Amino acid sequence: MLKIVLMAGAAVVSAAFVVVVIGFLLPKQHVASRTITLKRKPEDVFLLISDFKAAPSWRSDVREVDLLPPAEGHLRYREKGTNGAITMDIVESNPSSRMVTRIADKDLPFGGIWIFDISSARDGCRLNITERGEIYNPVFRFVSRFVLGYHRTLDTYLQNVSRKFEESALVQEGTAANL
Repeated sequence: MLKIVLMAGAAVVSAAFVVVVIGFLLPKQHVASRTITLKRKPEDVFLLISDFKAAPSWRSDVREVDLLPPAEGHLRYREKGTNGAITMDIVESNPSSRMVTRIADKDLPFGGIWIFDISSARDGCRLNITERGEIYNPVFRFVSRFVLGYHRTLDTYLQNVSRKFEESALVQEGTAANL
């Protein structure tokens, strides 16, 4: 019995070691992009995604949003939800066409920006979100790459947008945007 316990323990330690090594070998930065097409005007979509205080009413992963005083010339808010508390800066805001948000917290195991591009499309508009993310912790990097996937949060967000507009928009691979 002791031999089985020791072998199981060795297997767990070996697996943890492999996860850490692979995590260190993965790049800290990643780019993920997703898009949906909606039967809405770009102005309607921009109003929804830029009304941060109302996010808990339509986003399944957010239960509270606090609007914070501006910092370094940027509007700022804090989301509280399934991912914990995350402070965001609005880096760029061009009504009805583009918004860029950045994670302001420096003590999280991840960071980065989301680029929201809204463009006219046949019978509505297209919302494309690009995540330019960074994952600092090698274990979290491994889990994000191989278990959760880089698109999970983007997919959830876009599904919530679609539901809010009472549509069944299909989330698809997006086009990576630059700042």
